[in-house]
Amino acid sequence: MKSQFYELAARLERELAPTETLLCSLSAERSDFVRFNQARVRQAGSVEQRYLNLRLVRARRQASATVTLAGDGDDAALARHTLGRLREALGELPEDPWLLFNETPQSSEVERRGALAPAPAVLEQAMSAAAGRDLVGFYAGGTIYRGFANSRGQRNWHEVDSFNFDWSLYRQGDQAVKTSYAGFDWEPRDFADKMAQAGEQLEKLALPRRTLEPGEYRAYLAPHALAEVAGLLCWGGFSARARQTKQSPLMRMEEGRTLAPRITLLENIAGGVAPAFQAEGFVKPAVVPLITAGKLADPLVSPRSAKEYGLATNAANGGEAPESLDLAAGGLAERDVLQALDTGLYISNLWYLNFSDRPAGRITGMTRFATFWVEGGRVVAPVTPMRFDESIYRLLGETLIDLTRERELLPDSSTYGERQTSSARLPGALVSALRFTL
Repeated sequence: MKSQFYELAARLERELAPTETLLCSLSAERSDFVRFNQARVRQAGSVEQRYLNLRLVRARRQASATVTLAGDGDDAALARHTLGRLREALGELPEDPWLLFNETPQSSEVERRGALAPAPAVLEQAMSAAAGRDLVGFYAGGTIYRGFANSRGQRNWHEVDSFNFDWSLYRQGDQAVKTSYAGFDWEPRDFADKMAQAGEQLEKLALPRRTLEPGEYRAYLAPHALAEVAGLLCWGGFSARARQTKQSPLMRMEEGRTLAPRITLLENIAGGVAPAFQAEGFVKPAVVPLITAGKLADPLVSPRSAKEYGLATNAANGGEAPESLDLAAGGLAERDVLQALDTGLYISNLWYLNFSDRPAGRITGMTRFATFWVEGGRVVAPVTPMRFDESIYRLLGETLIDLTRERELLPDSSTYGERQTSSARLPGALVSALRFTL
């Protein structure tokens, strides 16, 4: 696939006028998909797809289009036709004042081979581990490809094997346990352990439910729950544009507010699934510090923001959101979580998160799935859904006790159009007080 992409880019480059620059981006995959419902396979299949984006630049004007490739001889004709239409469109477009692309070629090549299980093996292990429970879930695994080529001679290639199995064990009504297993190497024992943990929580959902009064409770947020909080902060929290326009939910950190010293948050491209280059050809640094020891660090600067605000780009995407979020581990062993929590809430998942006061960094949301009341380090009851409303400066600052030593890789499970490459590697978080409003 790499050689075909490079050959196609080279053929298009030979048709350019001296004043034209062409940027080509490839997004492709070879993936297996399996959908489960009621502990049965409802849909299974394999997908191979390739999308080519062409961006033509001339005299500070740009036009772009995306076409679907078939991987055969018709691709060149389709790409040449698309290039001709872009050339026609450029004459009707105004200059783009914030246009910026990499004019100094920086070529790179990453091929990360993983040990993926064949789809039939995943099916067999899933059905065996579920042991007759009502399993609802979705598996996606295979090779993701990303490529970039421009007419200045730059070539970048990213090829990675990865998988993500996102599932729930359903009991009844609104009771279920949701979890996932993801990575680059499928380990049957690790998957079986994940399924066993979910099964243990499912059994505890059969205990009499408890309804708690609004108030503050000591709480543990599992990695999936913390991922929802971190994901909300990515809505402008680390964006250079949001900082410049005073729309960042972390504005108070620019004015001196801090989080707990143990909070160190990185954009860690070297440890994630996403490629180390972007659509304008800029190459990402291996690590960008976003929060260091509780203090706000570097923003993510896209090329357009760099041009508009006179900044240096660090190859952020157009939305200036992290693609490989990485929160440093703490000192709490996962096996000791219940004892450290002692009495309070064990929260597996959160949902419906939003800002209740964006400039102040206040967020609100609901507990979901397996949320338990713990007494003396022992689960005693599932808890009915509750709404929290909390400041990020309390949640990850004043009330934070510790983070777990173990962390979990949580890829974006979305497959709308194609598999995504963004991910987060997160620990769990123990806090002394989480404020619930109803």
